[in-house]
Amino acid sequence: MFKLFKKKRSSVTSADIKTSVPRHIAFICDGNRRWAEMRGMPPLMGHRAGISNFEKLIDWYIARGVTTITFFCFSTENWNRSAEEVDFLMDLFYTELTKNMNHALDKNLRCRVIGSRNRLPEKLAALCDELEERTAENTGGTVVFAVNYGGQDEIIDAVNAAIDNGTPVTRETFETFLDTGDLLPIDLMVRTSNEHRISNFLLWKLAYAELLFVPEHWPDLVGDERLWQYTLDAFAGRNRRFGGGKKANYLGNKK
Repeated sequence: MFKLFKKKRSSVTSADIKTSVPRHIAFICDGNRRWAEMRGMPPLMGHRAGISNFEKLIDWYIARGVTTITFFCFSTENWNRSAEEVDFLMDLFYTELTKNMNHALDKNLRCRVIGSRNRLPEKLAALCDELEERTAENTGGTVVFAVNYGGQDEIIDAVNAAIDNGTPVTRETFETFLDTGDLLPIDLMVRTSNEHRISNFLLWKLAYAELLFVPEHWPDLVGDERLWQYTLDAFAGRNRRFGGGKKANYLGNKK
């Protein structure tokens, strides 16, 4: 268990929601295989454990004021894994997205699936299309699954689209060509399994994000409400100045 739980922390209250809760929280869901191996289980069972509580986690964050939740499920580099693991994951994604569509329709959630669908199995690509179409008008929050996604690829594709369109490029116009252009900037990125890197994830949207790295593996976090609360408490304790803040003189004294 994360050692910081040994020290009592103040919780985010409903009065703090508007100012201290991230609007967009993104998760790099790392450590499924290590979680399984630590328990003497086949590595693939870690992936199954990692999706066991998605709907409850989503509902918990939405209820506390988060409006967008993104999960990094499968990167463009993950195709380098064994064919057995990739096939298992594709089947798992199909099952989970089917469940999530029912959950989204019930809870009024909009769903997005970002990343290239060119290499996805045909039935999974079709399900991604259906999930987005059927939930497009929902207004209760947005859930994003990054599948076959790479941040550099997203930016390159947007550059080529802008060139083809002949649009003068500004920060605002360029963003409209991104796969994630309609999403809020990320306020908090959480990565599990004690890995301290962003791994080509949502490079544009992470520009001013707070980064939080925790030692727990993803199946531990997805099933533990105390860890969910810790992410909000950690964010509430950050001082986000976006390059501003109080000025200092040459001696470093605050003015």
